[in-house]
Amino acid sequence: MGLVQAVVGSVGGVLADQWKDFYTVPDGLPSTAALFAAVPRGTNAGRGSNTKGSSNIITNGSKIVVPEGYGLLLFQDGKITGLAAEPGGYEWRSDDLNSKSIFSGGGLVESLIKQSWERFKFGGQPGSQQAAFFVSLKELPDNRFGTQSEIYWDDGFLNTQVGAVTRGSYTLKIVDPILFVKNFVPAAYLQPGQVFDFTDMDNAAAGQLFNELVGSLAPAFSAYTNDPSKGNRITKIQQDSIGFAKSLSDAVENAYQWKSDRGLAIVKTAIVSIEYDANTRELLKNVQRADALSGARGNSNLQASVAAGMQAAGENGGAAGMMGIGMASGMMGGMAGLQQPVAPAAPAADDPVAKLKKAKEMLDLGLISQGDYDALKNKALGL
Repeated sequence: MGLVQAVVGSVGGVLADQWKDFYTVPDGLPSTAALFAAVPRGTNAGRGSNTKGSSNIITNGSKIVVPEGYGLLLFQDGKITGLAAEPGGYEWRSDDLNSKSIFSGGGLVESLIKQSWERFKFGGQPGSQQAAFFVSLKELPDNRFGTQSEIYWDDGFLNTQVGAVTRGSYTLKIVDPILFVKNFVPAAYLQPGQVFDFTDMDNAAAGQLFNELVGSLAPAFSAYTNDPSKGNRITKIQQDSIGFAKSLSDAVENAYQWKSDRGLAIVKTAIVSIEYDANTRELLKNVQRADALSGARGNSNLQASVAAGMQAAGENGGAAGMMGIGMASGMMGGMAGLQQPVAPAAPAADDPVAKLKKAKEMLDLGLISQGDYDALKNKALGL
């Protein structure tokens, strides 16, 4: 009975596999799908008869449509036999006996009788396996990363080690589909109905990429902040999606050979947040303060501080207090590069001539008004 069933099964399978197929992308794919099998369209709007062919045999003359942004990998008995990287319609051709068809010039003997005998030896199943897989050549979005604790790197601008908790996302691209499939994709995904998706939480291979990328964040941050072309400023990293992506891609390549061994490359990054540790926040605060007090802006800030100090001294200590502020501002002006002459050493406090001379210098420098000068003059002369 088993022998009869095998013969019946082999003949029925051969007859079904004579039909040419039309292969295309399956329905309902996520935008992050990286690799998936081409599926035959046995019927279309109620038309067509090829609904019982073998799932692992592609009939000669079958058409495969490759859409924009995808490549097509061909497999024969588990081995990659071809790659189509350009969009368009392709026709399947194979010398394998199981692919021959009476509808594509295979003849009755080879297409039916020989195939039946071969399948009879395998219990009614085809003695080979053929498959076509689409591989995405687009940027694959929404690959997330994040650190649970601080990572530390050497910051060229701050000249010390800094730390932060960070999170974000990146786009990934398959730049070599053959390397990607041969060296990285698990065999479980090289089956009909399976979809390799980098964002799938159950995809252990994608989880490995996540761990390797998090381990590369510290050297990537260090490389970015120590690059003179980036101004050595970590604050630029959140606005430079391509610049940091290159640093990150170089870091994972150096450590894990994503591109050379797996055919993968990071294209763009988006840093969602960088939360610096307490020491780094204090350092950045001091740097911001120093930046605000440097150059022409520093002169303006210092002059404003002197004016505010003069006003407070005038309110609290009268003209004598203002004169003390004036002498201090003259000394600070020389140190801060305000382009003002340095005041001479202060004479004895009870010398009226010295007081008048100092008041005149303050008047000439614009530190006091004419009214202030007249008040100081009257007080020094005892009027």
